[in-house]
Amino acid sequence: MEPVNLSRRDLIHLAAAAPAVLSAQNKGDVIRVAFVGVGNRGSFLLKHGVRVPGIQVVAVCDILPERAEAAAQVVAKAGGKARVWNDFRKMLDEQKEIDAVVLATPDWTHKDFDIAILEVGKNLYAEKPLALHTRDTGAILQAAKQAKGIMQVGFQLRHDPNRNAAEKFIQSGGIGRVLMCHGIRHGGDLPRNIPWYFDKTKCGDIVIDQGIHILDLFTWAIGTHPIRAMGSGGTDLFVDEPKGRTVMDNYSLILEYPNGVRVNFSHHYFDPPGFSGDQERVFGSNGSVDLVSATWKPRDRKSEPIKLEVPNAGEDSTYMSLAAFAENIRTGNRKPVNNVESALVSTLVPIMGTRAIYQKRIVEWEEVAKEAGIA
Repeated sequence: MEPVNLSRRDLIHLAAAAPAVLSAQNKGDVIRVAFVGVGNRGSFLLKHGVRVPGIQVVAVCDILPERAEAAAQVVAKAGGKARVWNDFRKMLDEQKEIDAVVLATPDWTHKDFDIAILEVGKNLYAEKPLALHTRDTGAILQAAKQAKGIMQVGFQLRHDPNRNAAEKFIQSGGIGRVLMCHGIRHGGDLPRNIPWYFDKTKCGDIVIDQGIHILDLFTWAIGTHPIRAMGSGGTDLFVDEPKGRTVMDNYSLILEYPNGVRVNFSHHYFDPPGFSGDQERVFGSNGSVDLVSATWKPRDRKSEPIKLEVPNAGEDSTYMSLAAFAENIRTGNRKPVNNVESALVSTLVPIMGTRAIYQKRIVEWEEVAKEAGIA
């Protein structure tokens, strides 16, 4: 497998694009899309997908018939008509007019489903993480390189208007040299009605399934992968809640990047409502940026936070990500902001962190990169 060259220059180039909003299209630009996996995340994607200009939802698929039928009703209420399927491979075999697939099945299915969709030539919007195992990330990368269609990975926060504007400001040198990132994701526990969230063999544990979003934003801001990871975590409140739980309810990570840049990240599920929440801050030699609010403060003077210019302010990040997917298909752009190469790095990072926590050791980038076949 060819090595992935993800230099800072490469990632700065990828960051240059603002969130995409589809331009006016004629009837020939319609993209016929199937939504596969229409449970918790998939139904949210569908809700936004039906309002993206240029997208025509022609199929919905889920192994649970009632969920597939409910998804078809969402399409119908939006003025469309979607065929209902319970087997995505049969759908791909028989419904030939499908141009693209939005995949939101559970994490442990991603590798096999992604590759199957790419192999039949469809454009693919694949939910994160890329995979749960290092070797599988490399297999998906190889399939995407060889595929006829475009692959975009669901790191939708890259398209959140505030965060995208803040990242562009960082990449343009607005805060000077990046020195450190600090993040917290504190909230209540995961939804108890989704059992696989609590099974680390199916979700990879909470760093890989949930913390991955903020770690992706920090890696994007820094412009390269970390050198090593260290951390500590466990289950201290929700012990065996729900029954059989194998995922953590808290952890802390330190990631070391080149040139002395570090990420400190705290993530737990026992925060009182409204107490801590999410915080994503990037500190530089000239000042610091809050990604969530798209504000920054210079380091050398006292001032109120300065609001950045934010295109498409207030628009939902999932809508913006799906709109960008349609635009990428229409224009033939094979390097989305949330592309397969950056997604591979942003999947390996939480795998490093999870391994460091469970094995109580420092985990080096070279270890996971070699396993993925990109070293």
